[in-house]
Amino acid sequence: MDYLKSALPSQIMSERGSNLVVINPGSANVRIGLASQDTPFNIPHCIARHTEQIPNFTVIDKMLNSTVTTQQHIDREKAYDVIAPLLKIPFLDEEGPSNSFPRKMGRVDGHNPHIIRKDLPFTWTNVYEEATNSSVSLEGTDSKEPNASERKFKEFICGEEALRISPTEPYCFCRPIRRGHLNISQHYSMQQVLDDLHTIWDWILIEKLHIPRNERNMYSAVLVMPETFDNREIKEILSLVLRELCFGSAVVHQEGLAAVFGNGLSTACVVNIGAQVTSLICIEDGGALPSTGKTLPFGGEDISRAFLWTQRQRQTWPPIHSDVFGKPIDLLVLNQLKETYCEVKEGEFDAVAVVHSYENKVPAGPHKTRLSALNVPPMGLFCPMLLTPDAYPPPPRTWFHDYEDMLEDTWHIDFSRRADMSDTFYPNVNGGLPMWESYPVFSTKPKKEEKVGLAEAITNCILSTGRIDIQRKLFCSIQLTGGVALTSGLIAAVEERVLHAIPPNEAIDTVEVLQSRANPTFVSWKGGAILGVLDLGRDAWISREDWIHNGVHVGSNRKYKDSYYLQAQAMCYMNS
Repeated sequence: MDYLKSALPSQIMSERGSNLVVINPGSANVRIGLASQDTPFNIPHCIARHTEQIPNFTVIDKMLNSTVTTQQHIDREKAYDVIAPLLKIPFLDEEGPSNSFPRKMGRVDGHNPHIIRKDLPFTWTNVYEEATNSSVSLEGTDSKEPNASERKFKEFICGEEALRISPTEPYCFCRPIRRGHLNISQHYSMQQVLDDLHTIWDWILIEKLHIPRNERNMYSAVLVMPETFDNREIKEILSLVLRELCFGSAVVHQEGLAAVFGNGLSTACVVNIGAQVTSLICIEDGGALPSTGKTLPFGGEDISRAFLWTQRQRQTWPPIHSDVFGKPIDLLVLNQLKETYCEVKEGEFDAVAVVHSYENKVPAGPHKTRLSALNVPPMGLFCPMLLTPDAYPPPPRTWFHDYEDMLEDTWHIDFSRRADMSDTFYPNVNGGLPMWESYPVFSTKPKKEEKVGLAEAITNCILSTGRIDIQRKLFCSIQLTGGVALTSGLIAAVEERVLHAIPPNEAIDTVEVLQSRANPTFVSWKGGAILGVLDLGRDAWISREDWIHNGVHVGSNRKYKDSYYLQAQAMCYMNS
């Protein structure tokens, strides 16, 4: 501890973080890097595998719903008309030019100062292996171009390159994590999901971090896990890291708690707006309050799809076929446009932009167009009907039957008395309730998604603490994380909408969103790096040998420790 007080923070991170890999998995991206780095690699969390069975590019995720029902369309129009007066813009069926609302025109080069705009079009990914031997031409000169018959497809392609594969190529595209859970379905088995996760992470470790498999026993891993993950999912990923990826030891920390450490705070209401899910949890004095956790089934990708819907409704989208479900590159385009142009501000907000279309190996086709109502899609966070989620059944939760608790000793709990209730949740399956509800200690731990807007969710999350002193503190300590937090004007909108959502009988009149010290996209990863380097509570670490031979060994001092109650011993370090 004397060393931590005397050494410079940068010195500690450099010395202790050089063999510590921090992994923060998300539905759309995985953030991974050495704790000694300033920022991690932010890699799209997807993989495309070459296949002989399917002739063209296929998205193997048949639960995605690519159509919007009539009722959803009506709900979207209603949501738009609810948002319109808030932004002081005309309703959807009103003619824009004939109204008296002020019109703001965005610059062609983008306006969000937080986003570095990538103006150049995407290029199709080369799906062929690089030629190892040059063929000799008749003239005796080396030719680096192999014959078409000699070309060999890459076995798999990860990250952004997987998103940019032409629809004519014989590849199956998969996302192993979706909506904050392992993407298990009848079309995508548990084993395949875990194999894909292993392949993606192994590829990043080798290609980006240059850590070969035979050296990983000298490295430790810090898993910064989203609150949405179930206990069984965490254990499977922990096994993946220690067994298949061969790390010498590992520890698991909670994403919301890591976000607080990443910003040098001790108390906050952490609102993590990810690509596909939004999670909230309150942290008090460095410890998470489990009963305050909430999950909202929407995120940045839903805003991007609402952006496309809005442009089509206003007839400003160019005449191109955009398929955000069947062509990942189209979603890449939408995300780029959303990040560049969308803001939360009053008045009609338009911009001139170049939209690129991508069709079957043909180079990108530019379409200069005027985009409109650019301030509407982000407001879907407060009015979720605008963000029509993809309809999908829940994963087979029978897989998550798991009474080997990683948090408490449950070996002697009698589950038989609950068997009569289990059919309500798992028909034709014997024994037990859904995993978290089967634990008496954590019976109140929320795992269900809520169908409310962001302002109501934040308000309910903080008020659920039940104490006026901590409520007042938390309403003035709201922390936005995730890429969507970079949206210009969002902070002011959250403060205003949350203040209006607080019931009048509550003695609270101030709401404040704290400015993030670090990039909100990476703040949880950074907090995980700090927690790992400071080595709080060494008994939370699990060695590879212990995990392989013992797993969660009840009664052992080295069993998995959850980070809910990790205390803020690092505050003096962070605030120095």
